[in-house]
Amino acid sequence: MPLILPGNVGSSTAATGYDVANSCRFNDGDSAYMHKTHSGGGTTTKGTYSGWIKKCTNSGQKILFMEYESSGNYMMITFETANTIRIYGENGGSELFYLKTNAVYRDPSAWMHIVVAFDSTQGTSTNRIKLYINGVQETSLSSTTYPSQDANLKFNQSGEIQYVGAYTGSSSFMDGYMAEICWIDGSALAPTSFGEFDSDSGIWKPIDVSGLTFGTNGFYLDFEASGNLGNDANGGTDLTEVNLAATDQSTDTCTNNSATIGTLFMGLNTPTFSEGNLQSYSSAAGLAVIPSSMGLASGKWYVELKYAATTSNDNTGIGINMDPASSNQQNTEQGGYTFGYAASNGGYTPYQGDQSGSGATYTVDDIMGIYMDLDNMKLYFSKNGTLNSSTGLTINVSNTGFYYFCVQDYTNTSNYWTWQWNFGAGCPFAISSGNTDANGYGNFEYSPTITGDGASKNFYACNTKNLAEFG
Repeated sequence: MPLILPGNVGSSTAATGYDVANSCRFNDGDSAYMHKTHSGGGTTTKGTYSGWIKKCTNSGQKILFMEYESSGNYMMITFETANTIRIYGENGGSELFYLKTNAVYRDPSAWMHIVVAFDSTQGTSTNRIKLYINGVQETSLSSTTYPSQDANLKFNQSGEIQYVGAYTGSSSFMDGYMAEICWIDGSALAPTSFGEFDSDSGIWKPIDVSGLTFGTNGFYLDFEASGNLGNDANGGTDLTEVNLAATDQSTDTCTNNSATIGTLFMGLNTPTFSEGNLQSYSSAAGLAVIPSSMGLASGKWYVELKYAATTSNDNTGIGINMDPASSNQQNTEQGGYTFGYAASNGGYTPYQGDQSGSGATYTVDDIMGIYMDLDNMKLYFSKNGTLNSSTGLTINVSNTGFYYFCVQDYTNTSNYWTWQWNFGAGCPFAISSGNTDANGYGNFEYSPTITGDGASKNFYACNTKNLAEFG
């Protein structure tokens, strides 16, 4: 079985049932968000938010959804700086409602489902706002202020603006992936309108929502139109995208969770991560061994890394790593320990151990490929689609643990590196050719199929559908 750090909540491991095709990647550094202004009024006492979310950062407030009438008159659903979830509304500058969780949510590798059902017509105050996480009502709340009965909850009013991913388009930008975003005008729905528990695994998973009644100001974002990510799949007025591009469409979804950078396991230098944890920027002095979020024990796997920018073309390497959480392996050059293997840009020939390679170097805009064959314990490297050697480097067969794709950067005060990763679900750089893996679950610039050690080999994208079959 694969090891996914630190979890795989909300990810399907089966190729059957309802599939979510796409998500949208929101990068807070781009100030990306969507918005729409109501042309007419709807129901101000009842509504439901539903969304599948994969967070990428644990710093700062991150807005999921808000409706804005004016300063002091709005409602919002947000991740707080402390990684709690807060549901908040104001009327005339005074608090209208306020709920905040005790639980914190900070897993950058997992999808989670959030449902907030509003119904101020309820006689019992605690029934007027309900929060559900992965199908289960969250009742452990650190702060609660429920609205008065029949209160106008500051949504669905004519002229109000809906925002997805930002506070009024000016701050608290979301950083992560969103999928299956729904706003229901006029109904307070249970989570079973949006998902169900898998009968075999017990994992909460999405269901088809296209048959729901969305109401006057409701919408459904499925993110399937790369040229119009704000398309309302329910047929209503589209949301306007701001600072979002076709490359922000992803196939990393709540039914096929894809690997990203494993941001929780860093060494002496903690890089800056962006673009849905698919870009790493190393500038501070020190060593960083940057791993993938998924550990692999069997199967054949492929990743592409674009060397996007640098001020000094040395002291960096790509490869695999057995234990990225180990302090020894974090503080040793990539390839400088028993289970580390790397291709160095100081010398492109792969090596194991703290030694220099030789051969072609790589530089800015080169796309490096790593082919990890854990069935035959072989490792291959390519540059811009050309294998360094069809004879693979032998991986130490005594290792019975998990392997992670890795980049190693050693920086000082005068150099930096930027790497962009492609695990097959969409990436920061545009794919010009398009080469899918044999299952069709990953898309790459260069082919995941090679001839290695005299045999044709199919390598696969690191995602939960492929892991269920080959991992």
